[in-house]
Amino acid sequence: MRDARAEYAQARNGPLQWMLGRFILRASSLPDWDDGATPLSLILDDPAIGAGALRRTGARVEVLELPAPTPPYNSTLSQLRRRLSQEGLSQLPAYVEVARAQSPGEVHALLRMLADAGIGAKLRCGGVTPDAFPSVDEVADFLIAANEASVAFKATAGLHHPVRRRDRTTGFMMHGFLNLLVAGALAGCVERETLREVLAEEEPAAFSFDESSLRWRHRAISISELESLRRNRFISYGSCSFAEPVQDLTALGILPCP
Repeated sequence: MRDARAEYAQARNGPLQWMLGRFILRASSLPDWDDGATPLSLILDDPAIGAGALRRTGARVEVLELPAPTPPYNSTLSQLRRRLSQEGLSQLPAYVEVARAQSPGEVHALLRMLADAGIGAKLRCGGVTPDAFPSVDEVADFLIAANEASVAFKATAGLHHPVRRRDRTTGFMMHGFLNLLVAGALAGCVERETLREVLAEEEPAAFSFDESSLRWRHRAISISELESLRRNRFISYGSCSFAEPVQDLTALGILPCP
């Protein structure tokens, strides 16, 4: 925790602070938290945490992250909203993780329910074992469903690098956050197979930025479209490293050398 807080504080005060979002913290760690200035995205792993507890700690919680709901989803989400309301947390944006091993139809249905409940979705893109990484098909189905449901989403885990690649240390095939960004922007205007091609892209030179657009091969996404996507759909992604994405983006020439 000490190292993570130090890295976050350094980035928060550095020239690339515009890239940095909130510090992700488990609610069970709040009793030891002594910082009321750092903006937090709080993982609600402690059912005792409510608005009163947050006020006592003085923590600056801006977003809530919630565990995957279980069927029947309508009932579970109703209980979830009721709990947040009772604990005085309903004014905070909340995101629910979408469980794996669901059919595309089930994912679509759940994301529509989340949109109706005013809750965002969270997509897990990796972990510490090979089976923790969703397939290209799973990610494509999620993005299509999120677009059709008009639901905001964030992503977590496994997105250290801009472009899809095989990790030299673990041998795992890891998703790229640029792949995800482009696929999210194109989800409503291309066929599913094209989304799969974007998400499976492993050639860094296939992606480029200029002053007016982000390009993937022959397709261009305007800056205004990206701004709309980031504001309304693909809100953020979580990473345990700030340095790796910066180093990779610099190597690709997308960020200027310091």
